[in-house]
Amino acid sequence: MKTDDLIDALSDRLEPTAPNAAWRRLTLWVTASVVVSAVIMLSWLGPRPDFMLATRTVMFWVKFFYTLALGGLALWAAERLGRPGLAARRPMMGWIVVVGAAALIAGIELALAPAPMRRHMLMGHSAMLCPWRILALAIPLLIGALAALRTLAPTRPVLTGLAGGVAAGGLAAFVYAFSCNESAMPFVALCYTLPMLAAGLIGAVAGRFALRW
Repeated sequence: MKTDDLIDALSDRLEPTAPNAAWRRLTLWVTASVVVSAVIMLSWLGPRPDFMLATRTVMFWVKFFYTLALGGLALWAAERLGRPGLAARRPMMGWIVVVGAAALIAGIELALAPAPMRRHMLMGHSAMLCPWRILALAIPLLIGALAALRTLAPTRPVLTGLAGGVAAGGLAAFVYAFSCNESAMPFVALCYTLPMLAAGLIGAVAGRFALRW
């Protein structure tokens, strides 16, 4: 069989893929992983005792939208990086803008607060625990994200793994926020963002091997 005939024969068997198939696949894997992470959180830590009262405070919703926005933007970046020829500049810039805004607000709050209160606003009472808990809750999410990204065709496995890891960290922070009773923005900007970046580094290392094809 000639080369052209072989190509024609192979192309005849191709079936069109829905434009949003990659996004649906990634969302399905990550949604299942969020459920697993939430079950672990509830059985391990449980929801905060004052949960219903906390929902009436502004800071509860700030943490809610901050973590969800960062997880969602990183997931968008991972989905873009998982397909050849697509740029992820917009979601990555959006992630940086959201983190920068949180850091700015946290800095203003620290500058306006009395000096004796600043350490507590930054460290709270769980700074030594919070990042590790978020990182632990990110493990099932990272596994799910990498499993989903393996079904795509990432040409930059390290960068794709980084985005997947940051997404896992952001969504794990979102899950953890339902248990955490810390409410200072400096604490959130530091102790919620650092484990997202740590999960991103783990994802980058894992992606170097898991996402090669």
